[in-house]
Amino acid sequence: MDAELQRLVWQRAEKRCEYCCVPADVALLPFQIDHIIAEKHGGLTTAENLALSCERCNSHKGPNIAGYFEGTHVPLFNPRQDHWADHFVWDGPVLMGKTPVGKVTIEVLAINLPYRVALRAALIEEGVLP
Repeated sequence: MDAELQRLVWQRAEKRCEYCCVPADVALLPFQIDHIIAEKHGGLTTAENLALSCERCNSHKGPNIAGYFEGTHVPLFNPRQDHWADHFVWDGPVLMGKTPVGKVTIEVLAINLPYRVALRAALIEEGVLP
């Protein structure tokens, strides 16, 4: 991936995880550029298939492109095709899913693990989030 494409991904995301919204400058681990559709599933290294992700969201997402919700396969949130506010809403530091896509994404990416909620609560208190 060339530097220009990396720069585009970072700028487009405004240096925040495109899944959980944590800013890169307060993250404990370096951010990663995620293939929304993993290369192993035929995803290309193009601007349309890349998202900025914190290490935690990216490690839980892995090559997954879907999860189960009420017994049905549901695609994960796609930052290039979906509008974040259509699928998610904040309840303090807890991210809530408004749709099956939002709910399954929160579950698969483990966005509301206690330590992640605690970090977001501290960031809210500091005025960094949301």
